[in-house]
Amino acid sequence: MTDPRDPFKEARGKCPIHSTEFNGEDIPFVLGLKDLRKTAKDWQNFSSDHPFKVVPHTEEKMRSMRQIPIEMDPPDHTDYRALVEPFFKRPNDPAYIADMESLISSMVEEMLATDKVDAVHEFALPLQCRALTRLLNVPESEADIWKEWGLHALTEGEGLEEYTAEQFAKAESQPGDDFFSMLNQVEFRGRNLTLEEKQGIANVTFAGGKDTVINVVSSIIVYFAENKEALKTLRENEKNINTACEEFVRYVSPLTAIARTCPHGAQVGEQDIPAGGRVGLCWPSANRDETVFEKADEVVLDRIPNPHIGFGFGIHNCLGAPQARLIIRSLLKSLSEQVKSIELISAVPRMENEESYTRQVGYDQAVVKFS
Repeated sequence: MTDPRDPFKEARGKCPIHSTEFNGEDIPFVLGLKDLRKTAKDWQNFSSDHPFKVVPHTEEKMRSMRQIPIEMDPPDHTDYRALVEPFFKRPNDPAYIADMESLISSMVEEMLATDKVDAVHEFALPLQCRALTRLLNVPESEADIWKEWGLHALTEGEGLEEYTAEQFAKAESQPGDDFFSMLNQVEFRGRNLTLEEKQGIANVTFAGGKDTVINVVSSIIVYFAENKEALKTLRENEKNINTACEEFVRYVSPLTAIARTCPHGAQVGEQDIPAGGRVGLCWPSANRDETVFEKADEVVLDRIPNPHIGFGFGIHNCLGAPQARLIIRSLLKSLSEQVKSIELISAVPRMENEESYTRQVGYDQAVVKFS
């Protein structure tokens, strides 16, 4: 892919912790896979119970409510997650899988009939939105609204909270089998959820899995355009589709860091974290840990084993992982069956430019031609 450099490689070789700065706040990033797994599991000392602080750049200006359950610790986290987990496991159902494969196959077929296409805004974005309508069990026409929010529902879009409030009100008067109706009807500790709780769940549902999926999908398409023989690997053995799915999640790692707060102070490696201080769980660094992954800076489509943590680790592992995996697997299946080659016409990498590092997370534009 255009700029696959690992900006944390040199720092990881020297120390398990890398000092980063966000808006004047020093946030040590945990870099190695072993240290990150240990830190992610230790929610008592590295807490998520700090609203608006789930990412290094705080989000007070982007939303008005706590995201649920990602900004919580047990037992609250456990109980809220149990409410929604059945809905997020629907992508494991055979009928759901068949429908998703059909959707993506038809979209690939449309791309084959087009002279050229922007793999970001004309393919990955509508794919993510249309796929989400299936997960939330709402009409596909809603995807047209979500596309207008751009690649990220919070940083680029506007109107998310107004939209979800409207959907919950609509589901009250016209209940159905959709996500909003489910949250209206579910019982939590002997009561119904408040509107703020429902919107907190909906907020992370829309914001958490949008740009991440789009970045992986567009990166996959560019990879196959730059590596002409790679599709052959998928065709040779159907099992390679599953291993390639996990490898792209590892390699792209679209989310750079999740932040945790130390309520009592803690230690990572040999570094002391003061009470109230934050640490960053740096997923892409851990996923390039050369002590764990052979050829860590290369895409190895048949990599086994692949203990990546691209979907997080511990109690906060990504609720949307089944949906994301299904989208990626279905895309790889369709590309291997329908596409002979992909030509890259132009690409604009999507860069994350911070004071302490610069990292490519996907693409702002990738014009390609399928054949």
